[in-house]
Amino acid sequence: MINSTMRKMSVPLLLAAVALGGCTHYVKQADFDSAIAELRANDQKQQQQLDALTQEMQQRFARYDAQIAEMGGRVRVDTAAHFAFNDATVRDQDKPLLDDFAKVISSHYPGATITVEGFADPAGSKGYNRRLGQRRAEAVRDYLVNSGLSADQLRAVSYGEDSNRQVDRGQSRDAGASNRRVTLVVDFAGNAAGTQASAS
Repeated sequence: MINSTMRKMSVPLLLAAVALGGCTHYVKQADFDSAIAELRANDQKQQQQLDALTQEMQQRFARYDAQIAEMGGRVRVDTAAHFAFNDATVRDQDKPLLDDFAKVISSHYPGATITVEGFADPAGSKGYNRRLGQRRAEAVRDYLVNSGLSADQLRAVSYGEDSNRQVDRGQSRDAGASNRRVTLVVDFAGNAAGTQASAS
């Protein structure tokens, strides 16, 4: 599925193709108008799916320590899991949120692509923290697979201690708990499977 940025780029590219190809091929106005209308309809449909996913996540996750935001055609579930210092074990208190996330995605958005982003606080070397963030992301990815999501729709990445991604910049150990986290990003809401179910 083409994301909204690519769709916005598609119209100028389509116009350029028509202009360049004008010497040898002509595009009927009706075909051109139809192509533009289809791009706009697809864009509107994806936005409706993103809005529905954001609303359901906000309702389901209101009781958890998670922030839900829609930005740039993506839905971000921030602070989906936290970790002990120098550890990549998924905590029991984070499992209900992850279970709910897996349930929403597998039931209603099976075409979604999920990026599991791992982070670390700035204690230790950058290289070590990048590897630690990766282990955290992989631990959450594996948990989500065990909760019913397809491994093909999940990818794990690490931002380590990147300063522009820290919640509490420069804080580590006890003060840096919020930096030791995993965030889930829904890059594409996919085709909603039926109507939205109410939160259970």
